[in-house]
Amino acid sequence: MQQNRSTYSNIIKTEAKKLGFMFCGIAKADFLAEEAPRLETWLKSGMHGEMQYMENHFDKRLDPRLLVDGAKSVISLGLNYYTNQQQTDPLAPRISKYAYGDDYHYVIKNKLKRLLETINEKIGEVNGRAFVDSAPVLDKVWAKKAGLGWVGKNTNLINTKTGSFFFLAELIVDIDLEYDIPATADHCGTCTRCIDACPTEAIVAPYVVDGSRCISYLTIELKNEIPQEFQEKMDNWMFGCDICQDVCPWNKFSVLHQETAFNPHADLLEISKRDWEEITEDVFQKIFKNSAVKRTRFMGLKRNISFLKE
Repeated sequence: MQQNRSTYSNIIKTEAKKLGFMFCGIAKADFLAEEAPRLETWLKSGMHGEMQYMENHFDKRLDPRLLVDGAKSVISLGLNYYTNQQQTDPLAPRISKYAYGDDYHYVIKNKLKRLLETINEKIGEVNGRAFVDSAPVLDKVWAKKAGLGWVGKNTNLINTKTGSFFFLAELIVDIDLEYDIPATADHCGTCTRCIDACPTEAIVAPYVVDGSRCISYLTIELKNEIPQEFQEKMDNWMFGCDICQDVCPWNKFSVLHQETAFNPHADLLEISKRDWEEITEDVFQKIFKNSAVKRTRFMGLKRNISFLKE
């Protein structure tokens, strides 16, 4: 039986690498006892802002066996999106690196579908579900348990060899596998660069982010007007924010991604500050046809750009 677990795990990790995933680790599907009080405290503090969905399915967030019948293993995967390409106009409103290319939800979901198909072909009939920000799964917790890295003071998962510019996703399956050693070391040390650099002071304490103050939340998740207290604190970000990752010393080890779907739209990086301020809905639909930026919609992006001008 142990031999099968090892063989099956190797098959899965080999296929994940072929599909372009940077990381693949496996953890036992179990109740996340340590996370329950942390999540409850965070929610009660209102740090999720208007993200009401975070309050839903509390039990499922803590127990993958409630998401997949008979779940025994959580396969955690990381897909690199780091790029050194930049917008050419230094005054243009900024967009997070992860949104330069196609929407990662679809890119990763397709890879996970193919991985699950391979598992069924080479291992046998397996009941499993793929998750990419689409259900109540605590990605970073499972990635840490699967040995992919540690959760830094900015609450991003960080790996000593490649930094933190990668997406996380999971396959929860109903077969026993060989489990990886959880990441227990914290390599942040006394560094506070991410805390010091955050212009909205969203990192309220080491390892605690007030989501309602985060620029990514304000430019994407928040549907109402951006509070005036954040005027002149947005550091020119119109969609997402990379500050706490850009200043992280571990990201000097980031490597360029090899995923063509994440390459920026031909015109995206060339758009000037003035053109962003005068963007039309037709241009928005053309530039962001398959992009995660569509989450904020045209009017949401216009709101963000207008807020930066005030």
